[in-house]
Amino acid sequence: MLEKLVIVRYGEIGVKSPKVRGRFERKLIENIKTVINDPVDLKQGRIYIYPQDIPKALGALEKIVGIVSYSPAAVTRTSKDSIKKLIQDYVGELVNEGIFSGHDSFAIRCRRVGEHDFTSQEMAAYCGSVVYEITESKVDLTQPDFELFVEVRGNKTYVFHEKIRGLGGLPLGTQGRVICLVSTGIDSPVAAFLMMKRGCSVTMLNFNNHPFTSESNEKILKIHQKLKEYSAGAKLKLYQVDYGEYLHRCIDKAPERMTCVLCKSGMYRIAEKMAQKDKCLAIVDGSSIGQVASQTLPNILATRYSTSMPILSPLIGMDKVEIEDVAKKIGTYDLSIIPDSDCSAVPRYPETNAELPLVLEALKTINAEDEFEKAVNSVKLLK
Repeated sequence: MLEKLVIVRYGEIGVKSPKVRGRFERKLIENIKTVINDPVDLKQGRIYIYPQDIPKALGALEKIVGIVSYSPAAVTRTSKDSIKKLIQDYVGELVNEGIFSGHDSFAIRCRRVGEHDFTSQEMAAYCGSVVYEITESKVDLTQPDFELFVEVRGNKTYVFHEKIRGLGGLPLGTQGRVICLVSTGIDSPVAAFLMMKRGCSVTMLNFNNHPFTSESNEKILKIHQKLKEYSAGAKLKLYQVDYGEYLHRCIDKAPERMTCVLCKSGMYRIAEKMAQKDKCLAIVDGSSIGQVASQTLPNILATRYSTSMPILSPLIGMDKVEIEDVAKKIGTYDLSIIPDSDCSAVPRYPETNAELPLVLEALKTINAEDEFEKAVNSVKLLK
């Protein structure tokens, strides 16, 4: 019976200094262990998992950031007889399952690590002869129908036929915590995911604009639950601010066209106050230049001016189609497009070229800092 396991590969971690690399490797393994309760080993730049349920493990690895690729594999000791027996059994299974047959051309991709009495080319030729004995398939090293990978690593040899692409990025929890403005739209959940992919733990901050929008939290809770699937190894918190009173103040006391600018400016200031409480190092939002009124360059300057904390916008140069593609890939798109009420506080002609002095004057007129303190005091932890 074949001894099976899963080989996990990472990318950027490998080019870090030894000290940083070790810390990142340990964190990635820790994150894996939060969702896979099986033996895990690290050796020679590879992570080896020995799961009882391989399909279940593969499904879990699909959503762990920091993994470049992974392969279900079989292992044996490094000797020609053992490798021959392993390939015979492994290829025999593939033939029985209809994955490989004599009608398919094939290539052996061999790699060695360590000292051996054969070269990679010699081992590839040997393994190829074993496969030919079973299937009489044609060898094609340029464009084969099927590839069999043989990795000889010291006294162990691994055989596999597929490399499943992972999410890539850095292990979650290696880059500090950020607070992310997350609405129920398409963009901001993608921004949160991309920061997770860069190794940041995320605190989600949602603004409930009731009575200008629906009071229901159903959509934001579903989006939180979906993003949580990618948060192995770090807690994904969801806070919510009651924002309707502040919007009322903006509409009643400031020029109507500035409502969106004042709204976004307030979100940043409240996020900054929450970030300090939650030990976050930066604010994140889903801004993409020119997509909506508050995201023109003059408005970006005006809304962020009063905030001293760094504001990161991972979508800033992406267009709507690119953002939607990521949303579909991670599963938030179908949640974001569930019909919902638009914000009725948006003016008919919103300001797109805000002048900073006028914005600062408007914030002063509405006693913004007092309103921000009230809003922060209204914050509740939803999840």
